[in-house]
Amino acid sequence: MDQREQARRLSELYDEVLGGMRAPGAPRPLVAASWERSLAAAVDPELDQPPVVVDHEMVETLRESHPLRAVLPVLRQTLTTIADEASHIMIITDAQGMILWREGSAEVKRQADRIALSEGAVWSEDQIGTNGMGTALAVGEPVQIHSAEHLVRRIHEWTCAAAPVHDPDTGKLLGAVDVSGPLRTVHPAMVALVTAAAQLAEGQLRVRMAAADEMLRARNMRHLMALGDAPGALLTPTGRVLAVQPLEWLPNRLVVPEGADRIDLGDGREGLVERLDEGYLLRMPGTPVRRSRPSLQLKLLGSGQPTAIVGGREIALTLRRAEVLALLLLHPSGLTAEQLMLQLYGDEGNPTTVRAEMHRLRNLLGGGVLDTKPYRIIADVTGDVTQVQAALRNGNLDTALNLYVGPLLTRSDAPALRAERDELDATIRRAALDARSSDALWQFAQTPTGAEDLEIFESLAAALTPDDPRHAAVAARLDRLER
Repeated sequence: MDQREQARRLSELYDEVLGGMRAPGAPRPLVAASWERSLAAAVDPELDQPPVVVDHEMVETLRESHPLRAVLPVLRQTLTTIADEASHIMIITDAQGMILWREGSAEVKRQADRIALSEGAVWSEDQIGTNGMGTALAVGEPVQIHSAEHLVRRIHEWTCAAAPVHDPDTGKLLGAVDVSGPLRTVHPAMVALVTAAAQLAEGQLRVRMAAADEMLRARNMRHLMALGDAPGALLTPTGRVLAVQPLEWLPNRLVVPEGADRIDLGDGREGLVERLDEGYLLRMPGTPVRRSRPSLQLKLLGSGQPTAIVGGREIALTLRRAEVLALLLLHPSGLTAEQLMLQLYGDEGNPTTVRAEMHRLRNLLGGGVLDTKPYRIIADVTGDVTQVQAALRNGNLDTALNLYVGPLLTRSDAPALRAERDELDATIRRAALDARSSDALWQFAQTPTGAEDLEIFESLAAALTPDDPRHAAVAARLDRLER
């Protein structure tokens, strides 16, 4: 049966089933179940367009933080060229069915615009009924929806195949990969194609997860080693077990409720969890923590004097020494003299100068804090900059704003630190704006970074109620910034 004949028969079946007439056949079980869900969500088969469409600025914001952004290259390589040549478009959605990216044939994109098959439109089943993306997200497996299998009539001239993409860490749904096109372009291999693309994307995410795991282990193994021979484990922020010291039995993942200090190990035992900058340290009750290394606390944010606190002793740092410690804090696996030179001075530096500075810094901080070959921090170190970064990664904006008192080493011109400073400032600013919370915006506005930011004060003025006591101060600052 050719595609047009199949579409005609599907259309007849559609009219009979949705018209309440006795039909000689029935939709595929997948399609019938999807129609049922869609109609239960009050989707109108005569719907003109998706009811939810987000503006371009919001789409850009969502793209920046979405995990699938990291695998765009492999999806483009797998799908876009084929889609373009076959008069299709490649679409990537988030877990709610919002289209974040759309690429492929220019002519097909123009046709897609007529039905709002474009960035920012939500194509979940409960918004626009049965369709490739929405149904793949609903059932959690690859699907192909052809012609009148779509619940909404105006999409009957389209066919689409989609496959869901899952987070290899948590298993949660991240979104869907879809290839859509006009009826004449349908091909039986479309489902296999999007399924392969989704599997490649998950494979790339798995590789990135393994690299992140290795970095987390390198930064945090000292906490596990501090237990000596006592049993314990190092956990990721999502509860996955990364490293273990002898325990009779431990699952691959543990549930760590927010704020909990004790958790169930799944066999009747109870473990103690300690929150680290990244992830958790698990130990058994009664296990003493052996603090064999000195503690080092670095205060590097804001316009005040950078300081190092070693074993309770506070040491004021010169700018250059603070820069060195900041770089070693941000590179826990260590840096050679040549690498430190490049990050501090660029191509005009001298490794001999770096070695001399490191010698003086080791004498200042005392033994057991810094190591050589490569240069790295071996003390039990915490730093305000890495604590803010970790809080932002974990979605804890309140914690990040409480710790963030200003930019990283504001007087530093070191190339690597300028880049780190700009990235941190931009990330926390964006998080405060996206939160759309008057408290978050107000707190950020009190920092040197936010105090002169027009957009922050515009958003804050819009978020405050007229009777809020902060309203007058915000209006005055906004007036000054606008002038």
